[in-house]
Amino acid sequence: MAKPAVIVVGADKGGVGKTTVSRTVLDYFSANNIPTRAFDTESPRGTLKRFHPDITEIVDVTSTSDQMKIFDTLNSANSTVTVIDVRAGLLSPTLASLRDIGFLDAARSGQITFAVFHILGPSIASLDEIAETANFMDGAKYFLVKNFINNTSFFEWDQATYNSYFHRIKNATEITIPKLNEMAYEQVEVASVPFLKFVANKGTSGESANYSFVLRGYVRHWLGNVWGEFDRIKLTDIVGSKDKGATRPSTSEQ
Repeated sequence: MAKPAVIVVGADKGGVGKTTVSRTVLDYFSANNIPTRAFDTESPRGTLKRFHPDITEIVDVTSTSDQMKIFDTLNSANSTVTVIDVRAGLLSPTLASLRDIGFLDAARSGQITFAVFHILGPSIASLDEIAETANFMDGAKYFLVKNFINNTSFFEWDQATYNSYFHRIKNATEITIPKLNEMAYEQVEVASVPFLKFVANKGTSGESANYSFVLRGYVRHWLGNVWGEFDRIKLTDIVGSKDKGATRPSTSEQ
């Protein structure tokens, strides 16, 4: 049996598009036929669960009983990969809890595969998060995600400033999430379906839908670029799958 893999997606700053990144990760694993479950920590009402209701459970990650739901079941769950979408402001406290329960030690010793997708915001305060988060990254795969999904002029600090923060972190890897056409993004939000279903013109229950061919094309192109980044970092290898990258989503269905 493959050892369990846990991917934490989060940021201490809000409004940086972390749930969007979680959704692309879940779609990527789905396309690669990798059994995955997700936990949405926007308790009591989650955003991730709205898009992936069949595999997502809403939890309060600060609650000991809910921490047990996640981490006591890693070896017994049908899914080999667990994605945790951490709500704004809770990334550092969540990592501290993982340290306190011995999870980080288990990751360091190779019992568990652990990866963190740290979603960076446009301000220098977001860069300050890196130094704090890095204290917990020994034994983890650490990805710094520059997410342009919401704003074309996303990063306000210059490259030299960014480099001065980034190079403090040993073995961190950059990921870039490109911008998605605003109208296409809004239509996926209204449809409340995974990006893959939107591209395939399917509704919430898998029935045929009537989404715009043009907007589906924008989403398909964008999702392909995002998955290209996941292929580049060998995300399937990281979680123990032998697959070498997802087949790009098609807009062939009308």
